[in-house]
Amino acid sequence: MSTTTTGTTETIGTARSGDPAPSPAPAMTPARGLIRATFRVHQSALWFWGLLVGLVSAGLVWAAGPGLDAAWTEQLKSGCARIDYCSTGTAYSLYGLAATLGPAVLTIAPALIGAWAGGALTARELESGTARLAWTQGVTPARWLAAKLAVPAAVIVSGTVLLTLLSRLVWWREERLRQALGTRDWFESTVFVAHGTVGTAYALLGLAVGALAGLLLRRSLPGLAVGLVGTGLLAGVLQSNRHLLWPVETLVSRTADRDWTGELVDRGFITGTGERVSDVACTDDSCGRTDAVGFYADFHPSSHFWPLHLVETAIVLTATALLIWTSFRALRRLAGGAV
Repeated sequence: MSTTTTGTTETIGTARSGDPAPSPAPAMTPARGLIRATFRVHQSALWFWGLLVGLVSAGLVWAAGPGLDAAWTEQLKSGCARIDYCSTGTAYSLYGLAATLGPAVLTIAPALIGAWAGGALTARELESGTARLAWTQGVTPARWLAAKLAVPAAVIVSGTVLLTLLSRLVWWREERLRQALGTRDWFESTVFVAHGTVGTAYALLGLAVGALAGLLLRRSLPGLAVGLVGTGLLAGVLQSNRHLLWPVETLVSRTADRDWTGELVDRGFITGTGERVSDVACTDDSCGRTDAVGFYADFHPSSHFWPLHLVETAIVLTATALLIWTSFRALRRLAGGAV
């Protein structure tokens, strides 16, 4: 005996033929997953950098406003002239501390970034096997390294650019005070680094040096040491030869009073035959010789700031690009050619 049931039979949980299909939940792409993983693994370092940049930025904002006003008021009340070499007061001491924090951080940051990148960014994950585990989960070694470099680079550039802009604001506002006291020349190493693009370039150089050190050594402590020392050595060599990056201007006079304004590169006297003899290491202007017919001074005026700055930035970024390229080559060998 059979029973016939008329009508439409619906199955629970099955969509009707005319209904639109439900949209799937957004999938976590490999790129997004790598970025989130990098933030999560290195969140302590990123928080430290953010806190440091925030505190120094606050100090620079204060220096450009109330701090500078208080220091200038104190200078006017003291009546001290530049030639008097007067001691500064409390207001200027506080202002000077805040104003120099930005240049100080931008100067030492590359070495610290190199140490962190060498010890934690790449070496620690290779040492613990975390990197190879990620490579077996659908993440290629090249994409892994790209994320390891791109995420910190974005955070580092954001911080260094902000500190550079605020340092320039302080420099622009303090011109009267700087001229009155004769302090802080544009060619001083910390000042030069903090007022243009080269501070950010050196920070990226530190990241590249540390990452390469970690890939080659694959041990946290050696990678940290090589990242720190390697960045310091490269930066030191480039900065010690900064004066060679742009042609100097030469001032020639008949007396030993060579009144140049800017960074002195060399000075000396000119003999009757036209020979130039440097007197920097001598105790007198003519080194005890009697054949001096003129005196010269090679120097960089303030108008050379940006030419020197941009040339040095280009050199540092070129070195950074070469180090990153070498890092990918080293990773390819490490991963057995599978990148």
